[in-house]
Amino acid sequence: MVKVITYGTYDMLHYGHIRLLKRAKALGDYLIVGVTSDDYDKKRGKINLQQSLTERIAAVQETGLADMIIVEEYEGQKIDDIKRYGVDIFTVGSDWRGKFDYLKEYCDVVYLERTAGISSSELRTDDRKVKIGFIGDSEGNILNKYCSECKYVNGAEIGGICTSNSDVRRMHSDAEIFDNYKDLLKACDAVYVLSNPLSHYEQIKMALEAGKHVLAELPIATNSKHFKELSVIAKENNVVLMPAMKTAYTTAYNRLLLLLKGGAIGQVVSVDATCTSMANTDPNAWNSICAWGPTAILPVLQILGTDCKNYVISSLYGNREQYYDYFSKIDFYYDSAVASIKVGRGVKSEGSLVISGTKGYVYVPAPWWKTDYFEIRFENAADNRRYFYQLEGEGIRYIIVAFLRAIKDGKYDTYISDNVSDKICEIIGKYYDGNTNSLNREET
Repeated sequence: MVKVITYGTYDMLHYGHIRLLKRAKALGDYLIVGVTSDDYDKKRGKINLQQSLTERIAAVQETGLADMIIVEEYEGQKIDDIKRYGVDIFTVGSDWRGKFDYLKEYCDVVYLERTAGISSSELRTDDRKVKIGFIGDSEGNILNKYCSECKYVNGAEIGGICTSNSDVRRMHSDAEIFDNYKDLLKACDAVYVLSNPLSHYEQIKMALEAGKHVLAELPIATNSKHFKELSVIAKENNVVLMPAMKTAYTTAYNRLLLLLKGGAIGQVVSVDATCTSMANTDPNAWNSICAWGPTAILPVLQILGTDCKNYVISSLYGNREQYYDYFSKIDFYYDSAVASIKVGRGVKSEGSLVISGTKGYVYVPAPWWKTDYFEIRFENAADNRRYFYQLEGEGIRYIIVAFLRAIKDGKYDTYISDNVSDKICEIIGKYYDGNTNSLNREET
């Protein structure tokens, strides 16, 4: 019996896939089909799949062409599979010609011509083509990253950029630059908002009322009342209002949350998160509480919940401007747990995340907000576990993919729930209302 093996993502299974599978089947007596896992696809840059692994496997099964279906989960697995299943022929589409010649040492390798004019990538692009506008001035580095990562996502186009930042204008000179926000909105289907948080409410409201989808950096608003109002406007206009925070969309961070919910370290009793960076000299730069606060607060609220009994904000100010804090610390108090975050722009510290439980603790090294690795540690070091998940594009690509999917489906996955977003806005509002323990700093 001649065994044949082939691999693919099989997202949005189409005639080209089926034709390729039929030809692979005809090469032998027994066809093994490897369907790539979601995590492995992310590592290969395929982050905007329309279907889950389960759905893609079911689609291949329904063709009736596969005698066996396996899941491809890691690099180098093809050699392992060829040996394990006694494969005689490895086959794949001709667009991979030469890529898998190294497998000739283990079996015959056959490249099959693909069906011209049909590809899942093109189908995804045509189905989800969205022009995204970008607005922001002071945080040019972040805006640059979003504009650049947008090019890696099928169906996403840069509809224009509204900014006074000369670096952004220069780096993306091929994009249309707008001086007026209203003109940007007219040219786009959606907008990513990275302006000063004090401007978020008005700009987001304007976009939502114009029927534009909005992806906005947290805090979406600087108080809970405005956040709730914006949420209502989004629903009334049938558009998406989605928070942007790259940490929430990373695979490692989400795996961490699942392990905690499963009781990996017992009952969580403490969360300590630190996010700091050197001072931004731009006079319009975000303050510490807005630039880093939402990120540091996120694991506190997602692990311990939004119903804390109380929280206390302490901030270190200088003479720069009224609301600019160089450093802020927030202590949270729950019925059976506590949490503490430290954020700073101009005060540097170890940017780690430590989650303490009754059975063990989680340690995420700096910079924890770009989560790709974490450890679960116990009293007996032999029981310690290490987890690593590759992170592409700092997680920004995942956000854009989720945003496009939300626009198509009319809702977004709850990576960050409305309750969490609302609580973050409430905390930021308390800061701007002056409800903080204030410290002074001598300017040098």
